[in-house]
Amino acid sequence: MVQIVLIGIAAGAASALLFASVVSGSILSVALFYLAALPLMIAAIGWSSVAGLVAALVAAGGLAAVFGQVLLLAFLLGVGLPAWWLGYLALLARPVAGPAGEALEWYPVGRLVVWAAILGAVVVLIAIPNFGLDADSFRGGLRRVFERVLRAQTGAADDAPLQLPGISDTGRVLDLLVVLIPPVAAVLSTLTSLINLWLAGLIVRLSGRLKRPWPKISAMTFPSYAPALLALAVAGTFLPDLIGIGSGILSASLLVAYALLGLAVMHALTVGINGRGFMLTGTYLTLGLFGWPVLLMALLGLIETLFTLRARLAAKRGPPPKPV
Repeated sequence: MVQIVLIGIAAGAASALLFASVVSGSILSVALFYLAALPLMIAAIGWSSVAGLVAALVAAGGLAAVFGQVLLLAFLLGVGLPAWWLGYLALLARPVAGPAGEALEWYPVGRLVVWAAILGAVVVLIAIPNFGLDADSFRGGLRRVFERVLRAQTGAADDAPLQLPGISDTGRVLDLLVVLIPPVAAVLSTLTSLINLWLAGLIVRLSGRLKRPWPKISAMTFPSYAPALLALAVAGTFLPDLIGIGSGILSASLLVAYALLGLAVMHALTVGINGRGFMLTGTYLTLGLFGWPVLLMALLGLIETLFTLRARLAAKRGPPPKPV
């Protein structure tokens, strides 16, 4: 137990330093800031969820002691508790009976992805009351924040009209940011959690402390409630006020999860096809360069959930040949 507490303290100190590095304002500090959850997940997956929870509390307490109480809840709700929960779920297992006797069934990786999407949306939703308790006040408060940031970047005075170089209608740009930034923040939060979880699992695996077998990501499946949750979120975007805004945030994070499922389907469907590496490389480059094809990947993931494309293809291919 003493070792677990010491590991938690060390991981919490590392996480706090990564989180606080953004104060320097350098480009590298932004990348370090997004890795703040990594030490917490390493502690949770490599040792125990208790170590991860101790790390989250130590990091939050250290940040609050240095920068004030505001960062206590900001870190816990935005980084600490989501990282601990994903690390806790990654180590969940239950005994199942099999041909070779009793074995362990580990928490499915597809459910971890869905949880990361839900938590990514929740992190953004929690921040909404800071700007307003209705749609108009939320948009107005968010618009004022963006305007202050742009004024600081351009050096414009507070009483002078805000002008951006090469843009004639600055107000329209601000309105567009108000609409786009909340769902984009949910997407970024989801991706950050998943990347940190993958990195933590890889680091713990290389150290020899990974308790569960490395999952086959191309075979991951989503729980049965995931399509209904996405449908409800998309339908909620047509509702007024904060319900519509919150539904848009949840829809964006769930679409990221389904895009990852679509990529898993691509990996599975292209097995044995000539030029598979070229096809997958082209897919990833297209997603990175243009972005919008991620919607096609999300659609493929949704089709897989509804019609089990991988199972149908596996049945058509038949069992693999026996080794000679």
